[in-house]
Amino acid sequence: MDLRLFGVPGLPMVEPGDDLVEIILTALAEHSETLQQDDVLVIAQKVISKAEGRYLDLRDVVPSAEAEQLALEVDKDPRKVQAILDESKEVVRKRPGVLIVEHRLGFVQANAGIDQSNIDADGENRCLLLPLDSDVSAERIRAQLKERLGIDVGVIINDSIGRAWRVGSLGLAIGVAGFTGIEDYVGQTDLYGNELRVTQVAAADELAAGASLVMGQTTEKTPVVLVRGYHPRSPVDPAQRGVKPLLRPREMDMFR
Repeated sequence: MDLRLFGVPGLPMVEPGDDLVEIILTALAEHSETLQQDDVLVIAQKVISKAEGRYLDLRDVVPSAEAEQLALEVDKDPRKVQAILDESKEVVRKRPGVLIVEHRLGFVQANAGIDQSNIDADGENRCLLLPLDSDVSAERIRAQLKERLGIDVGVIINDSIGRAWRVGSLGLAIGVAGFTGIEDYVGQTDLYGNELRVTQVAAADELAAGASLVMGQTTEKTPVVLVRGYHPRSPVDPAQRGVKPLLRPREMDMFR
């Protein structure tokens, strides 16, 4: 497989209401590039959230008694703790400086993905939330590209998420459209004819991680990465759409 990942240069700072598809296509055209059938676009969560206006002003947040108490335990602003609780299903782990939750969309991550980096912040008051539904956001972009270009492309929305057993964050898929995000090898055989019984590969996460390395984390301003040469081995399964197949079911989670 000849797999290429390259950042789309020249994207402007994204504002609420911006047409991301137009912005991406314009940037590609300015560099004599165009999308091809079966390409995959990996888009940073931040630009999706910015375009969707997912800003929160902490001055508008009134912390509950629960948030006030939890803020003392984790040494965080009670208003931000309340925002985290509002975006979460459950507090998974807590310690001073760390609050791990299950986001309402199913991801287990620090602070429900609420972030204050790489945004035009108003002091300590402005935050950016995850999209309302990142799969819907990815599908919307995929459909718009199909309508405008007449081709099928995959779309991944990625975010930087820490992992339980490793140091450092990793770009992972939080929204998937246009292909099945997990490659299922169960029932196939290895080089020696042994049947694979449990092997599944988180293809969308692997592409998201590679793209995250291209995007960078500081001043690179490369929130969109074009992946070319990836050909899914698993057929698109309507029952396996979106990011949900990548999320470990609670009954299989040995760490909760």
